[in-house]
Amino acid sequence: MQIFSVEGNTQRLDGGAMFGNCPRALWAGWAPPDDQNRIRLACRSMLVREDSGRHVLIETGIGAFFEPKLRERFGVQEPEHVLLRALAELGVQPADIDVIVLSHLHFDHAGGLLTAWSNEQPPQPPQLAFPRARYVVSAPAWQRAIKPHPRDRASFIPGLQDMLLATGRLEQVEGASSTTLGPAYSFSYSDGHTPGLMLTRVEGPAGPVTFLGDLVPGVPWVHLPITMGYDRYPELLIDEKEALLARIVAEQGWAFYTHDPEVAASRVTRSPQGRFAAGESLAQVRWS
Repeated sequence: MQIFSVEGNTQRLDGGAMFGNCPRALWAGWAPPDDQNRIRLACRSMLVREDSGRHVLIETGIGAFFEPKLRERFGVQEPEHVLLRALAELGVQPADIDVIVLSHLHFDHAGGLLTAWSNEQPPQPPQLAFPRARYVVSAPAWQRAIKPHPRDRASFIPGLQDMLLATGRLEQVEGASSTTLGPAYSFSYSDGHTPGLMLTRVEGPAGPVTFLGDLVPGVPWVHLPITMGYDRYPELLIDEKEALLARIVAEQGWAFYTHDPEVAASRVTRSPQGRFAAGESLAQVRWS
């Protein structure tokens, strides 16, 4: 198979929210804020092109479905659907995507499923952008999306779950594997950020690679104590992160980051004192 990092729309979000109780004096050195205290964030996907010709897309980023007012509120920088352009540069059209895997259904990970907002009159609501895709999501993450808690209700896209269900091509996963994907893909789970966050491990040509989603959104969060203000159970998340990073170290695998603006993937190291750090880093992934 071949594996590619694929850039999507970028965001600027409040640095304090992204770094939880970490002091600004520390996190500002890792992610310099702008004059509104916002830091740069990627919304990066991972594309797997199998030898059979099947295309598997792991996440879709935030996309461009927001109307201009909401696009500004959530710091989305580009009005166009950047993911679709980036896929086209790899010779992949929306109809070529066979399977889409979602770690969870927050809008900055699932918004790219939808077509871009248009100012046509009368306004046309966004539609699913990938006409043939099958969708894979964990059962707990699906339940959270259809019955959200007030704390994160605004993080879900109204109507998206109904659209996915109506395709008849949705698999809700509860274990370590997916009948849709097959044996080259496996899952681990985390509840610290949101219930049923599903982290996909792929047996790739450069070794195993794990899509870390919001468990470890970028290199600064590899450091165990660093969590986001958006995380529901930070202490649980730290325990989950330690276990998963230890596995990546042990198998000499790769960590794939969705939100890091500079680093798409890295090795992970662990010091004798138990401190994790990003090792060899790649700005983009092109493995074959």
